[in-house]
Amino acid sequence: MPIELSVVIPVYNERSTIEEILACVEAVDVPKEIVIVEDGSSDGTREFLGERAEQYRQAGRDDIRIFFQERNCGKGAALRRGFQEARGDIVVIQDADLEYDPENFHALIDPIKRGKADVVYGSRFLGGPHRVLLFWHYVGNKFLTILSNMFTDLNLSDVWTCHKAFRREVVQQLELRENRFGFEQEITCKVAQNGWRVFEIPISYYGRTYAEGKKITWKDGFRGLWCVLRYSARTRRPARSRIGMVPAKPAANSVAMRGVSQVQNSAQTAPQE
Repeated sequence: MPIELSVVIPVYNERSTIEEILACVEAVDVPKEIVIVEDGSSDGTREFLGERAEQYRQAGRDDIRIFFQERNCGKGAALRRGFQEARGDIVVIQDADLEYDPENFHALIDPIKRGKADVVYGSRFLGGPHRVLLFWHYVGNKFLTILSNMFTDLNLSDVWTCHKAFRREVVQQLELRENRFGFEQEITCKVAQNGWRVFEIPISYYGRTYAEGKKITWKDGFRGLWCVLRYSARTRRPARSRIGMVPAKPAANSVAMRGVSQVQNSAQTAPQE
């Protein structure tokens, strides 16, 4: 059966949520594969996923594949690895915590399936149900999103959302560099630069506090500001959008792997400590 969807899940120190989020992703009724990139966790997540990898191998399952970074390289680096390994027609990003509901997948991929979009952003600020907390995070997000829109000439409401969906050809053509949360701004600038059709849909969101494991900090906000300036400086909107343009032979390995160890273990091999 053709793989309609690749769900890429970067994982770092999420032992308390990883088992539940995997069950939730598996339960979504879409033909899919799950690509997990374990990014050097130290809280037992790595060992848990090593056991799961062996279970999947023994069961002959290739719809869930687990890759292990030798050390912690960051979310952006983990996503580059996941994009390179994706085999589905559409690629969706899913965090390993429980902030983003995998049931959003249906709405995220619908504009792409209908041929209306190349990229879809799931916005936390368009009226979907969400947990109320962290006012200053909201202010920082809105500031960076407005600044990004000024440079990219997009009118997004939530650049920094995790839930993004792409035609696979899009992510496998982009040369991505950012290793941490700056990935979100970098990919937005490069999507705009290439003229891909972008949709935005409301999603549900259940944010965490720092006590519950939230990782993004004010330092990532400053990095985000730098990324807006760095990558937007190269952004020039094409005169004509790439409507319906699908490369005949996308380069399978064109996603940049800078800063990521080339020695990776697949789901058929448990991590070596």
